[in-house]
Amino acid sequence: MNPPKTDARRHHDPEVRGFASDNYAGAHPEVLAALALANGGHQTAYGEDDYTENLQRIIRSHFGATAEAFPVFNGTGANVVALQAVTDRWGAVICAESAHINVDEGGAPERMGGLKLLTVPTPDGKLTPELIDRQAYGWEDEHRAMPQVVSLTQSTELGTLYTPEEIRAICEHAHVHGMKVHLDGSRIANAAASLNVPMRTFTNAVGVDILSLGGTKNGALFGEAVVVLNPDAVRRMKHLRKLSMQLASKMRFVSVQLEALLAKDLWLRNARHANEMAQRLAEGVRAVHGVEILHPVQSNAVFARLPHDVTERLQKRFRFYFWDEAAGDVRWMCAFDTTEEDVDTFVAALKEEMAR
Repeated sequence: MNPPKTDARRHHDPEVRGFASDNYAGAHPEVLAALALANGGHQTAYGEDDYTENLQRIIRSHFGATAEAFPVFNGTGANVVALQAVTDRWGAVICAESAHINVDEGGAPERMGGLKLLTVPTPDGKLTPELIDRQAYGWEDEHRAMPQVVSLTQSTELGTLYTPEEIRAICEHAHVHGMKVHLDGSRIANAAASLNVPMRTFTNAVGVDILSLGGTKNGALFGEAVVVLNPDAVRRMKHLRKLSMQLASKMRFVSVQLEALLAKDLWLRNARHANEMAQRLAEGVRAVHGVEILHPVQSNAVFARLPHDVTERLQKRFRFYFWDEAAGDVRWMCAFDTTEEDVDTFVAALKEEMAR
């Protein structure tokens, strides 16, 4: 059968690659095939379709018999819905100062979710029980937002990873104080691939109550999910999702993408490849005199420091972002479709610019 005709035209050069974000990558071909498979005919709207029902089975295979997935449009939506589900109107969330919910979500958790973020500076993007205690107080003080949730990011905004034991210690510490634990897993696949463990090993198995499960950064076209791991910790998830404008009418097209990633090992293959490309990039960069790698390369991100003028010249050849422009820090991200040639070409360009 010939493909259907379309009046749409390609407006970009598919050969152009960059290291700005894993969101720059397109959708994985297996995900696009799944979308086509789910298309056609009529399916019940708002999540009562066969694809969303099957997704629940897949989610339980990863996270246990009590897990339930609530597909949403995007990561910020997942975080806002998840955090609302585990806080009261007067509640607050303890998180790392560098956390996505604090830095990169436009104030959505506070403005849209109506909750307070209590941030803690961290050297590596990771919280510890001791760091949490800097904000974990004043539960009976009506003049202070009540700490009710600890939010972790795995992998962190600095590309670092929590071990399962570290998350267990945080969960136990939080639960002793009556707080719940949320995990922002926009790059959870990269973390699991690097740690070489199932996702449950550092989520429900160690006490995480609710999870924002990422898909877009790992090969989906769009779509994430809030995964309730502890049903006793949440209230009225379906209502919160609708209230937060995250209820997809044609939800089958979100669910089938997550099914394509999670039913077998596509999620893991994509994440492993992105991680491997980041390691290749880091190895190449380490050989360039005058460039400093700032953090352990544990997932698909490389943070480096180089001369400001070199960065500006290199950005004309490849897209990537300053992380801290004043310090000269940059971030390079690898994706599921980053190739060895992409990495080697970029490292060669870096060497050229450093030699000028």
